[in-house]
Amino acid sequence: MSDFPISGHTDPAFSAVREVFEANFADGEELGAGFAVYKDDELVVSLVGGWADRQKTSPWNDRTIVPVYSTTKGIAALVLATLVERLPAGYETPVSEVWPEFAANGKEAVTIGELASHQAGLPGFPEEIDPELWLDPPACAAALADLAPMWPPGTAHGYHPLSWGYLVGEIARRISGETLGTTLKTLFPDQDFFIGTPATEHDRCADIQRPRALADLGEINDARRAAFVSKWSAPNRGGAIWREIEIPSANGHGTAVSVAGIYNAYTNKGSGLMQPGTYDALTEARTHGPDLVLPMITSFGAGIMHNTHGLFGPEPTTLGHSGWGGSMATADTRHGLTCAYVMNRQSNVLVGDPRAVRLVEAVYEAL
Repeated sequence: MSDFPISGHTDPAFSAVREVFEANFADGEELGAGFAVYKDDELVVSLVGGWADRQKTSPWNDRTIVPVYSTTKGIAALVLATLVERLPAGYETPVSEVWPEFAANGKEAVTIGELASHQAGLPGFPEEIDPELWLDPPACAAALADLAPMWPPGTAHGYHPLSWGYLVGEIARRISGETLGTTLKTLFPDQDFFIGTPATEHDRCADIQRPRALADLGEINDARRAAFVSKWSAPNRGGAIWREIEIPSANGHGTAVSVAGIYNAYTNKGSGLMQPGTYDALTEARTHGPDLVLPMITSFGAGIMHNTHGLFGPEPTTLGHSGWGGSMATADTRHGLTCAYVMNRQSNVLVGDPRAVRLVEAVYEAL
């Protein structure tokens, strides 16, 4: 058997994409991965390759699922949008109207739109907590709601890598009466994607090979320390409990085809999922400028990123999100194009893993 078995479908017009996918393996950059592309709602690329386990005994196949970390945020943001649509003021609704406890420590005026676009000032816990708190979403959400913001909400933005999911998840539950992951499966019943992965699916989960070096976060400020650096900034990731609980910011599990299938809702401007005005409110740029947590310029809608850095392809209006270790999904309404990349050998690149960027570039070159 090949050192990196490759399988799947590529439309003849996109044959060069398969060559780039294979080159990522040949160059020793992959363990296992999947890549999928929709063009005008047609699945034109569906590739899988490599290994689902570190021992290289189980080939990655079309049923292999893998955590996509923060690429989950774009999916959770779609779900939240369908729920916010029920509120008369939509994203301008104060969080405290649906979640009264959130008003603690001067946060009573923070809107859902501000929170979803990383403006709430809650990127993590500045004071030490037991990291096990992250494995109890209701308790963690309550603890976050009780915090004082690290900057005046609405005056700046700073990426909330993990806390975003607990906050958004609790807002979703307060509106709908059910968990965000449950609503997700109702909205996208045919997509092989989970936020809260049942134990019955764990045997399909790929092993994760962690990055060997830390990401470059630049100068460490208090917000970056709370979000990424402190010993309590994240739980133990990868165990059964971590997979089964719902973390809408970080533990979505699925295939490249399912991630692309859901992100295709952005490419279709939410058609059939939400009203046009809701889609506009979800995707409009609510922030743009220096990020207090990520060492770069960022621009966010209500949970989805804008292509300010050019890493989601050459089309500047493309929306997308990337995840810890390299996963990425992009949605380009102008070209009717959706791409998704998933993998299990993580790199230390914060946004725009070169493996994913090369694949997306190859897609555009094939147009």
